[in-house]
Amino acid sequence: MPKLRFARVMLHVFAGVLTCAFIFPFIAAGKREALVRRWSSQLLGLCNVRVKFIDQSGGQIADHALIIANHVSWLDIFVINSWQACHFVAKADIRSWPIAGWLSAQAGTIFLARGKQREVRRIYEGLVQQLEQNKRIAFFPEGTTGAQGGVLPFHPNLFEAAIEAKVPVLPFAVRYVDAQGQLHPAADFIGEMTFAESMKLILASGEMTAELIQLPNIPTEGAHRREVAQAARVIVAKALGVSLDSV
Repeated sequence: MPKLRFARVMLHVFAGVLTCAFIFPFIAAGKREALVRRWSSQLLGLCNVRVKFIDQSGGQIADHALIIANHVSWLDIFVINSWQACHFVAKADIRSWPIAGWLSAQAGTIFLARGKQREVRRIYEGLVQQLEQNKRIAFFPEGTTGAQGGVLPFHPNLFEAAIEAKVPVLPFAVRYVDAQGQLHPAADFIGEMTFAESMKLILASGEMTAELIQLPNIPTEGAHRREVAQAARVIVAKALGVSLDSV
């Protein structure tokens, strides 16, 4: 069964490549976003992952904000994209991944090369402009994936883009649970685990529910990026029931 499911995932990825190559260049941005949402939802379905959206924001509107979330797995991007298609900020080395890197670029991913200050500044200015144009920008401030049951420190640098663009930060908490509501161990993508190993583990596991929890906006007016980053980490950890005392 996992082999058959893996074959279906590969066919779906191939269909995504064809869509990006032959359809994306000829359609409007809104239609591209709709296709990204549908493709992401279908991919999660093939991986036996069901998405449950939980609104704890008090009904706040999600537009015109910098979106952040804790980072558990490569699944996170598709979970968020199944809700709303976003332009993600990702490490530059992802661009070199076979197929996945090209697909990410076609979906509007913004690749950030660490250590190259001139390029970082150029990309940062682009983020500010896109936020001011009401585009959905998302990133994972932990900078890497972490095991469920904890929240790593949030790097504050990119929060500055929200402050300069005068938009709030919209935080999400992401977790993956089994049929009993317990954290699903197959979701963790950590350490030296490869993408292939993670995919094999997910396809061989039972049904998984991805909970995408929208939290209240964090205002940025007059704030410092470190304050905003810490506030975001605290609210995400609280939603996940995680204590930060030992981290």
